[in-house]
Order: sequence, then structure tokens, then C-alpha cells
Amino acid sequence: MRTLPDYLRRGMKLVIVGCNPGERSARLGHYYAGRGNVFWPLLYDSGVVPEPLEYKDDKRMIEFGIGLTDLVKRPTRGIEEIERQEFAEGRILLARKLEEFTPRVIAFNGKLVFEKFAQRPCKLGLQKERLYGAQVFVLPSTSGQNAVGDAQKLRFFRQLARVLKKLND
Repeated sequence: MRTLPDYLRRGMKLVIVGCNPGERSARLGHYYAGRGNVFWPLLYDSGVVPEPLEYKDDKRMIEFGIGLTDLVKRPTRGIEEIERQEFAEGRILLARKLEEFTPRVIAFNGKLVFEKFAQRPCKLGLQKERLYGAQVFVLPSTSGQNAVGDAQKLRFFRQLARVLKKLND
């Protein structure tokens, strides 16, 4: 099964890191295409992007200075199918990408994604430390399988929007 390309350029204001593509996203060739995934509505409703987008618009994120990538590039039905060495390889590859593309903010779409990358527990929201000079923000996963309610997810996306707004002030 194919995977999703990275949408990255140097000096982006934000790179959003997902765990890995779901099977539906990989089949359709677009990020966050899973049924029940609220990623796209949350981006707009929170003010992270200025217009409503859907998964077919994922390439357009670059227009807004936002990149998309994943910690692990292999599509799966669920995170439990990802093997330990895939996370280890993903950490190395993602670190190289973040170092090369130097975004101003890195947002991890899911607490588990950050924890698998950083190899330590975290709380949701803005982290104290930086990665490769970038501020780090941990969002609740937008997956439909995440039990966190949409209102709480929106609250964290709005916090991310405020962090991004401060970059322009």
C-alpha cells in the first residue's frame, strides 16, 4: 500500500506531525481522510487556517505556511500495528526533517505521537522545551478513535492558533 508524501518547505511557520497514515488516507492519497477524523474542521474552526479545507485540499496547506508529515510513514488500521523499530526509525527520519526544514512551531497530532518521538511522557499543549529551535505543541489526536471530546480538541487547536498568531506580532 502506498503512503503519503511529506508536504514540507524550509522555514514554515508550522509543521504538523501525525502518527502514521490510516489505511483510508493512504488509499485516497490525502492526510486525515479517515471517517470521523475532525482534523480539517478543527483547523478552520480554531483559526489555524483562514478558510475551510477538507482532506482533498491537503497540498494547499503549504500556501498557509503549514507542513504535514508523519512519525511513521507506513499505513495501518491502528497505532497498535506499528512496531517498535518503526517508531525508532521514524524518530531518526523525523528529526532529520525537522532539522532541515526548521519550522517555527512543531505540532504533534496526538499525545502518543509526541511521546513516541520524545520517548517521555507529556501533557497536552505548549511544551517547555524547544526542538531544533521550534516551539513544540502537543494536540489531542483528531482521530475518531480518540475519546477526548471535540470541544476539548477545539480548545487545544485554539491555543495553537494563539501561539501562531504571536509569531506574527
